[in-house]
Amino acid sequence: MTHNVRMAFAVSLALISAAGLVAAQTSALPKRYQTWLDEEVVYIITPVEKSVFLKLPSDRERDAFIEAFWKHRDPTPDSDKNEFKIEHYRRIAYAVKSLGLEAPVPGWKTDRGRIYIILGQPAEIEHFQGKGEIYNCESWYYQGQEEMGLPIAFYLLFFQKSGVGAYQLYSPASDGPMALIAGYTETGANYEGSYKALVAIDSHLASLSLSLIPGEQSAYSGRPSLVSDMMIQRIQAAPQKLVRDTYARKFLDYKDRVDVEYTANYLESDVLLKVLQDPSGISFIHYSIEPQRLSVNEFQGKYYTTLAVNGVVSTGEGQRVYQFDKKAAIEMTEAEMAERKSLPFDIHDLFPLVPGDYVFSVLVKNEVSKEFTSFEGPLHVPAAGTGVRMSSPLLAYQALQVPAEPQRVMPFLLAGKQMLGQPGRIFLQKDVLYVAFQLLGLDQGPASQGTLRYEFFRGDQPFREIVHKAAEYASLPDIVEPCPLATFPPAHYRLRIAFLVDGNEKAATTEEFDVTPKEVVLRPWFYSKVLPGISDPMYSRLIGRQLMNLGRMAEAKAILEPLYGRTPNEDLAIELSRVYLALKEFGRIDPLLSPYLAAESTAKYDSFVLAGRADQSVGMFARAIELYEAAAARFGVSAILLNAIGESHLGAGQKREALAAWEKSLALNPDQPALQKRVDALKSERRP
Repeated sequence: MTHNVRMAFAVSLALISAAGLVAAQTSALPKRYQTWLDEEVVYIITPVEKSVFLKLPSDRERDAFIEAFWKHRDPTPDSDKNEFKIEHYRRIAYAVKSLGLEAPVPGWKTDRGRIYIILGQPAEIEHFQGKGEIYNCESWYYQGQEEMGLPIAFYLLFFQKSGVGAYQLYSPASDGPMALIAGYTETGANYEGSYKALVAIDSHLASLSLSLIPGEQSAYSGRPSLVSDMMIQRIQAAPQKLVRDTYARKFLDYKDRVDVEYTANYLESDVLLKVLQDPSGISFIHYSIEPQRLSVNEFQGKYYTTLAVNGVVSTGEGQRVYQFDKKAAIEMTEAEMAERKSLPFDIHDLFPLVPGDYVFSVLVKNEVSKEFTSFEGPLHVPAAGTGVRMSSPLLAYQALQVPAEPQRVMPFLLAGKQMLGQPGRIFLQKDVLYVAFQLLGLDQGPASQGTLRYEFFRGDQPFREIVHKAAEYASLPDIVEPCPLATFPPAHYRLRIAFLVDGNEKAATTEEFDVTPKEVVLRPWFYSKVLPGISDPMYSRLIGRQLMNLGRMAEAKAILEPLYGRTPNEDLAIELSRVYLALKEFGRIDPLLSPYLAAESTAKYDSFVLAGRADQSVGMFARAIELYEAAAARFGVSAILLNAIGESHLGAGQKREALAAWEKSLALNPDQPALQKRVDALKSERRP
């Protein structure tokens, strides 16, 4: 067996296995979902959509997915009717009624039925019948299918192979003119001879036998058109051009995080994400989300909605480092709504984050329209002291001067200006392009005398170069370079910024943008979150908590201890106690929590438990039991508290009391196999 044959055989086996697996998954579905998948949408569902649907475990989720499937094909989502769905089922009904009369299978399964369901009614149908010399044929002529990636105009030819049965889709390359001639006996693929014989019977049919694309066949000098066969292959995938199946992946990713009423309403969105360092040295993640649309409700002349924003930062291993939940309440007057309804909408926000490599995901839910959008991507926050470095540039169409007082932390603020950019990075020739970035790690040495070089490339060709000394920018490390675009012809551009010292490149970064020939680009209105000044203690607390989540307890301690010294409160004492517990500095916990435990009626649950764990760790079992029982009396008995009480009793040598506590825990939660083993072991010790 040759290498190529072995490869083909292996591929065939893989395809057979994959087909068998899909068939097995489909057969496991309830009948109505099998019918929907294998009959109703079999020609228009994308591989991603089918894969997601087969992974859904419940009928409730399948029903929600089917709703989303049709919604993402609806040409008029604001109307009560889904014209695409109505037309699709009309095509199926027509195929069943009219296109399977000669076939042993339902009309929707025939070649003509499949094409009709995918492409709809042809502009013209021509029948080639009753001539005796040829098998029955019919050609379908289509126009206006360019949005599916098909030619401006084309034919499809169907014929009855050997004169009987269902009409089959004709392939110029695979079938050839000889397949259309009745009783053709010549052996081999004699395209030219059979074509000439067909010309004598019907010249139009003969031309279709070589090419299905008008005007294209003459280039083939009597040979069949491979372009036609490529077009036939594209028809099978043509429905996929009409829908972005991102929503299906999002449905699977978020079905457990959003209510089922949201899952059918995924919106595409564009995202802008930048990492910028505050003068305090804290890095902030600045982000902008531009959803496909913003839906609002109207009541008594007011237009409103509420957006719930949930963000999660995790390590590559899935360790959650930071999470936030925010609400954006949006309300507009009738005049504001009239002004904004045709404009894009952006959410601007930011948050501090310790250096590291992460995955950042953000979920935005419109609580009025039950729509949602999301973003997930990698995030790198560089550590301080890593030499000269440059942030990724933010390309803005406007730079708003922000008053120096009061001190505020706000999205995309650089050099005292709030930079307004759009995720799409599209600019007009009349715009000024503001290139905003940070050049960090400079000192008073030679690096401070370095040079910044801005290189613009139009396509692959150099277009323009701007050079400045770094010292020319009074706002270092923040840099904002205005660049008028009046002389930039409409095109796609790449900007490369390099920092050089004595001709040697020390840092570089790139970004791309487009200059459009349009006269107008719709700029968004936005909801922008403004935070307190950097002196607010919440920033240190957030950084300390992130370090705790990363297991970097010594660093967390260095931040939280002085913060507690400045702003003592029980919540901060609890967090610092967790750090001490992880560092095994047990003796520092009781003095820290005692002032709050003294007011037993207001002390928090975690204060009791952390103090109890500290006492238990140093052998003060009686005091630990007292604290655990006080927590149970005030907050209610739980398996966790009963287990800790049992451990403390066992540590004090009180096996009977330990057994009693653990048996109560198992009564509350029987699913504790490790605890059950310990209980059984204690019971066996007590038997005579």
